[in-house]
Amino acid sequence: MKTSLIWFGNNLRVLDNEALYRAAQSNRVVAVYFFDPRQFELNSFGFKKTERFRAKFLLETVHQLQKNLEELNITLLVYHEKPEDRIPELVEQFNINHIFLQHEWTSEENQVIQNVQDRLPKTVSLHKTFDQFLFHPEDIPFDSYSQIPQVFTVFRKKCEKHVQVSPCFEKPKVFPKENRIGPPKNLPSLHDLGFSSFDTDDRSAFPFIGGENNTLHRMQHYFWDTKKLAYYKKTRNGLVGTDYSSKFSPWLANGSISARTIYWEVKRFENEIKKNQDTYWLIFELIWRDYFKYVSLKHGNQIFKIDGILQKEYDWHSNEAAKRDWINGETDDDFVNANMIELKKTGWMSNRGRQNVASYWSKHLTQDWRIGASYFEAMLIDYDVHSNWGNWMYNSGVGNDPRNRIFNTKRQAERYDPNKKFQSLWLQPTLF
Repeated sequence: MKTSLIWFGNNLRVLDNEALYRAAQSNRVVAVYFFDPRQFELNSFGFKKTERFRAKFLLETVHQLQKNLEELNITLLVYHEKPEDRIPELVEQFNINHIFLQHEWTSEENQVIQNVQDRLPKTVSLHKTFDQFLFHPEDIPFDSYSQIPQVFTVFRKKCEKHVQVSPCFEKPKVFPKENRIGPPKNLPSLHDLGFSSFDTDDRSAFPFIGGENNTLHRMQHYFWDTKKLAYYKKTRNGLVGTDYSSKFSPWLANGSISARTIYWEVKRFENEIKKNQDTYWLIFELIWRDYFKYVSLKHGNQIFKIDGILQKEYDWHSNEAAKRDWINGETDDDFVNANMIELKKTGWMSNRGRQNVASYWSKHLTQDWRIGASYFEAMLIDYDVHSNWGNWMYNSGVGNDPRNRIFNTKRQAERYDPNKKFQSLWLQPTLF
């Protein structure tokens, strides 16, 4: 009898999940997810790799995945342990022949996979799927990753011309009840992960709950109930409220939804409701997301180094007072402060805010951009290793921006927050 293990990572869904789809071709399937303790430790810059906002969203997501897998009679085992300490035991316990997982290539994630592989018997096969892309690596019009263009527009135009987005994978079959392996394991609590429980700030532009079902509800709301997709490009630089942008990024980041699913739903909207520059622009943003993944495939660990992929040297500083003021929203710039307070209180910041605070940190204060990137990694609900470090390089003059722009935060505030609605929301004095 063929038994497969589906090892979930940043692909926490049952719809359009290639690893799950392929694992489900077996006679028996066991599923596992790890809250790896290393993800909640301090990093070299003194920040927790995962702070409370993403931790809570992740717990909600895994809980929903567990429920959705139960409907397929697949048990999701959950451990607050290192994968390499538990997977070999599961392989022996359930006589597993094949392990399916989403392919990761950044160094820390890759090292964990290698650690597991080193402890497995040679009879067990590891099957890695490239399942986080819109344009699959086998389909892009470049012979090797070394040929990925340094400029996004060149990449986008060539892919749009030559690549067809793949159809979504089918939802796996429902297994016989005998496939279940006892009652589902309890998830760790926020407290187990090192955090106190907390309520979402009522000012948050992202008050949503994690999980596949919730992202599908969001898509229904944003596309079909309100038709906001038809105005996406016009509103995407907004700062206040839940509907100025799609808000898909946190669910995309942990794989509660696939880029393909969103793409094909946009196409359906264009066929049934309206096709315009706004609807295209959501696809445009998905291509940007792809691009940063290909940049990290091309350049490897260079995306984490101070000179970036351009290997350019600047006179970077590391000033503790500057860091404290920036993080706490106590700089001499109200627009930067409002955005930084929003991040500190909610784990969310708009796209417009991110570009401004990153430019202010790296170009105005000339502080080590990796400190900013590392803080974002800790705080953002939608942290994605490729987009985060790619965007920080881009905004700091060591990445894929050929123009090396510097944001004038005062002018940006006048343009995007002319009535100071956003600044007033976050800079109001605390009431005791």
